[in-house]
Amino acid sequence: MKIKDIRASLHTTSIEIPLIEGKIAGYGREEQKLFVFCEVETDEGIIGCGLTGHFLAHSVVVALEKHFLPVVRDMDPRDIEAIHQRVFSKLNPRAMTGTVSMALSCLDIALWDIHGKHVDRSVAQLLGGNKTSAPAYVTFGFPQYDRDLLAEAARMHVDNGFRALKTVVGVDKGGWREDAARVRVIREAVGDDIDIMMDANYLFSPVEAKMLCRAVEDCNITWFEEPLYQNDARALADLRASTRIPLAAGQMEGHRWRLRELVEHQAVDILQPNCNYCGGFTEVRKAAHLAQIYNLPIANGGGWPLFNMHSMAGLMNGWLVEWHLGMVSVGETIFVDPPSPVNGVLTIPDAPGLGLTIDRDGLERTLVTA
Repeated sequence: MKIKDIRASLHTTSIEIPLIEGKIAGYGREEQKLFVFCEVETDEGIIGCGLTGHFLAHSVVVALEKHFLPVVRDMDPRDIEAIHQRVFSKLNPRAMTGTVSMALSCLDIALWDIHGKHVDRSVAQLLGGNKTSAPAYVTFGFPQYDRDLLAEAARMHVDNGFRALKTVVGVDKGGWREDAARVRVIREAVGDDIDIMMDANYLFSPVEAKMLCRAVEDCNITWFEEPLYQNDARALADLRASTRIPLAAGQMEGHRWRLRELVEHQAVDILQPNCNYCGGFTEVRKAAHLAQIYNLPIANGGGWPLFNMHSMAGLMNGWLVEWHLGMVSVGETIFVDPPSPVNGVLTIPDAPGLGLTIDRDGLERTLVTA
């Protein structure tokens, strides 16, 4: 079997947020308006799909079609290590991240999808088949909510079966003090038996993050995700030593060497490789094995649950899948009847590869042509 073509396209959408009237552009924060979808076709007619997020999205499309395809054309899509080695040697000999990591993620996900379809096994099974399902947490605490709506939304998601909730911090004009108040509102709304996570998306200085940790340590936070500028491993290690709140990071790191920095600096309690950004399932598996050696769990941050659910179910130390409402909306638009959580648990589809069926009309509706 040989790779014959890579087709990449740029897409955008708008989403509805529960309890908020109207739609917002994109699928998350203000800059998250674009995503890249790709299909890899083989000479045997098997087609796999992959996806990555908004970072330099136009460049990712060009990279896949103009740079990656000539390098991997006529290679066997199942020869994952050989493909990664050729990409590194021809396109990325200095182990850079950014566009090349985004494009590699798209390609690699599609290759695992092809392999699964070829052997009639899910990607989760190919990764190791540890479980057939994974628990999910819902990312719901968007800044558009005032405190009352935040509490109402939290109760709504618990009533819908979720046992873990994540809220965004670091973006409110009131700073860390308002973040602390909002976290307390959620805890009071859902009681003591629900997991609560905070996600700063790199937006705090070490001092601000320490202040927020100190203010909410009695709220029994499950993890504080990517609290610091630049995911600074040294500063994360300092913060981790000063708080009882577990720290999580790694969702946007572009390859295993960046993820290794977080582990070796003892900067995190939970490692978060995301297949849509770090170089695909191949890099996630390597990061997961690294984490296993240090007795660390991996958990999905950075969204795209329809892909990352395979890592969380397939690998021994896989934990929670992020049911990010914006990226869930994308999945519901471009795939036909994608899986969704039942009582807070996502079950791997009983279908080969990713187990996803492309909705061609949805892809066409979201296509960006200029």
